[in-house]
Amino acid sequence: MKAHDGIYLDGAWRPAAGRDVIEVVDPVDEQVIGRVPAGDAADVDAAVRAARAALPAWAATPPAERAARLTALRDVLAARKDEIAETVTAELGSPPAFSQAVHASVPIAVAGSYAELAATHSFEEKVGNSVVHHEPIGVVGAITPWNYPLHQIVAKVAPALAAGCTVVLKPAENTPLTAQLFAEAVHGAGVPAGVFNLVTGLGPVAGQALAEHPGVDLVSFTGSTAVGRRIAATAGAAVKKVALELGGKSANVILPSADLARAVNVGVANVMSNSGQTCSAWTRMLVPRERYDEAVGLAAAAAAKYGDRIGPVVSARQRERVRSYIEKGVAEGARLVAGGPEAPRERGWFVSPTVFADVTPDMTVAQEEIFGPVLCVIGYEDEEDALRIANGTVYGLAGAVWAADEAEAVAFARRMDTGQVDINGGRFNPLAPFGGYKQSGVGRELGAHGLAEYLQTKSLQF
Repeated sequence: MKAHDGIYLDGAWRPAAGRDVIEVVDPVDEQVIGRVPAGDAADVDAAVRAARAALPAWAATPPAERAARLTALRDVLAARKDEIAETVTAELGSPPAFSQAVHASVPIAVAGSYAELAATHSFEEKVGNSVVHHEPIGVVGAITPWNYPLHQIVAKVAPALAAGCTVVLKPAENTPLTAQLFAEAVHGAGVPAGVFNLVTGLGPVAGQALAEHPGVDLVSFTGSTAVGRRIAATAGAAVKKVALELGGKSANVILPSADLARAVNVGVANVMSNSGQTCSAWTRMLVPRERYDEAVGLAAAAAAKYGDRIGPVVSARQRERVRSYIEKGVAEGARLVAGGPEAPRERGWFVSPTVFADVTPDMTVAQEEIFGPVLCVIGYEDEEDALRIANGTVYGLAGAVWAADEAEAVAFARRMDTGQVDINGGRFNPLAPFGGYKQSGVGRELGAHGLAEYLQTKSLQF
């Protein structure tokens, strides 16, 4: 798609107040593929004012009509599915098949789920002698990451619109073309002017301005825990609600009774998906000590198959971050059994699919989020040891448990300090709540729980 040279404000593309531009670079060939405005505080202010002006009418719009606009949005996205996939491939480097199957398809499903929820959700309930109203919280400042550029936008904007909120979106600077395509879809779906606004820009400028703006009632952010802390502190000073989906270091716990080969192969695929740039990736594989060597061999063989199947990471900076973690793992005594820090190609920001063995739970690579195609295989003595290791990080976003007996896996999963656990390779569910414990965030996305983040409660007593 051709990049817009303006911001989407109050229902139209308008020149940005900020004079700087952001160059969008293809991670595969390192060529500039577009330029977008680097919006500043003045642009954010204009967008928030437009959203606030549109709020009363949109909040008063019947849920059925809001559902109709979301249905239209889903249909526009579906009609442009191929273009979405091509855009994500161009600016993120995602392989075309993965862009089609995940980056384009999942957001369409999520948009459809919120169209249905807007039409069927009960925004009012009777509790004793009270009537409890669930009302839109107001203007939402949505700050989204680059790793799943459209999914993360839809997961915030769709429930906000379903709830009756208005939105200002600040997308990641690495993947703004997908956000512009989404703005076109919103426009094509007939969403009223001012209900959705887009300001492209840098995090420390436009993102910070959005988080600080007194006209924003809720800041919904997905990204690193470090940035999430800053946003929470900024919002806290104004007693402003936040929804934070942050980092992860999820454990894939393979219990002794599990089908080891299947659990390892699915676990490696999970980590290599999206070039490891997934906050919920199972980057710690926990296996019984007595089967450790077998598991390491299976993991190394599985990783080797992904050498020419995964795309690059998003930027040169991200590549250096991942490679520095690999080097630190080696320095701390972990053993490379696949991959390594060396660049696998002369051009493009590629990282070799990497597997570490002999990892101890206290190593940096076992504690910190790497955000690249790097797996740590950790041995455990018994189930209590496995649980201690699984729960032994500051994160708690996702995880997996494998066992021959499903009840055994469920019993272990219930003891894990994490927001979502897949049992024996359970499938993604766009209606299930997604979010974390501990430093993995505050609040939930997707389904009815995601809708609830954008509502506030008022009770009337009779």
